[in-house]
Amino acid sequence: MTAAGTPLDLLTLADVEAARDLLAGVAKRTPLIPSRPLSEITGVPVWLKCENQQRAGSYKVRGAYTRISRLSAAERARGVVAASAGNHAQGVALAAGLVGTRATVFMPEGAPLPKVTATKGYGAAVEYAGTSVDDALEAAHDFARETGAVLIHPFDHADVIAGQGTVALEILEQCPEATTILTAVGGGGLVSGIAVAAKALRPDIRVVGVQAAGAAAFPPSLAAGAPRKLESGATIADGIAVLRPGDLTFAHVEKLVDEIVTVHDEDLSAALLVLLERHKTVVEPAGAAATAALLTGAYVPVDGPAVAILSGGNIDPMLLLRVIEHGLASAGRFLRLAVRCVDRPGELTRVLGEIAGQRANIVDVNHSRQSPRLSFGEVEVALSVETRGPEHSAALISALRDAGYRVSLLGDTTP
Repeated sequence: MTAAGTPLDLLTLADVEAARDLLAGVAKRTPLIPSRPLSEITGVPVWLKCENQQRAGSYKVRGAYTRISRLSAAERARGVVAASAGNHAQGVALAAGLVGTRATVFMPEGAPLPKVTATKGYGAAVEYAGTSVDDALEAAHDFARETGAVLIHPFDHADVIAGQGTVALEILEQCPEATTILTAVGGGGLVSGIAVAAKALRPDIRVVGVQAAGAAAFPPSLAAGAPRKLESGATIADGIAVLRPGDLTFAHVEKLVDEIVTVHDEDLSAALLVLLERHKTVVEPAGAAATAALLTGAYVPVDGPAVAILSGGNIDPMLLLRVIEHGLASAGRFLRLAVRCVDRPGELTRVLGEIAGQRANIVDVNHSRQSPRLSFGEVEVALSVETRGPEHSAALISALRDAGYRVSLLGDTTP
């Protein structure tokens, strides 16, 4: 339904199949790989659909090219405009170059630098607007009205949804026995297209959308029966940080998608780490959302072969470093400790020796006499330490305390 209550026509399998024909020779057929770690956790075969290996680093080129390639000559002459935190931007920039039209992309302030650089590298002009995708989208609408450029919406257009749905056609060809498909959800374009194609070919298949808890607009919208805009959103998954579902995507999700679940940033960090360590696969936080839902073992019960879509791999290396550290901390493998000890020669060496004796790896050390928490004659040693897991971390803390040191974790107020 639209905001005014007018029913919206849903796409059909024929729409997605037509998009597949358009994308022949443009979009890559991405690999489907087995995931032993996720299979062990869920008890069923789990496969990963690697859209992080798609051209421009995400599935977005599928929808962008489908939309732009269908523009008339007059529309192409006016150019196109888009709004994106990065992946849609790159998809539009690449597609526009292939079709032969100019592209302008509005991105939020603070958009990841590698995504900005890549978008420019594909030939698009980049403008900044606001702090969210929704702000950038508003600026793109204004630009379209002022210049006549054609707006290429990141999710709320039939051509875009049809293009994204081609992912499902590949999945069911590569794994015809799949019973569940899980995908990240921002504005809803990918999950809508997936649901159209998958439900038409396999009405019994479950389609599950996964949102970041800090920017989950679909659950309250579904509860209200219409799209609702969040007042704000905060998540490391910038690719799915959309504050309001589209009208068309909402209609598809409400009708065709079986479930929308949410995951927290800690879950996303842990999933990204598992994908990096166990699968040698780099994804961005949004791209790890489906994996995170399965990894927790709590959000999505599955009863048969499941496919988790890795929707994108465009991650800022600096963010990757922070997410890895966060993921290690969430897994109990990275500690930030404050150790109080007597201020005397050799004491720092003894503290470090205790840690070395537990075979933990020290990442950095900061020695301070200025903390207001310290008594006269005390110093505080702040350390970052890598361990083998929660049991090893607990053993390290216990050993330091047994040696007479006062130990607290980062953020812990225990004296």
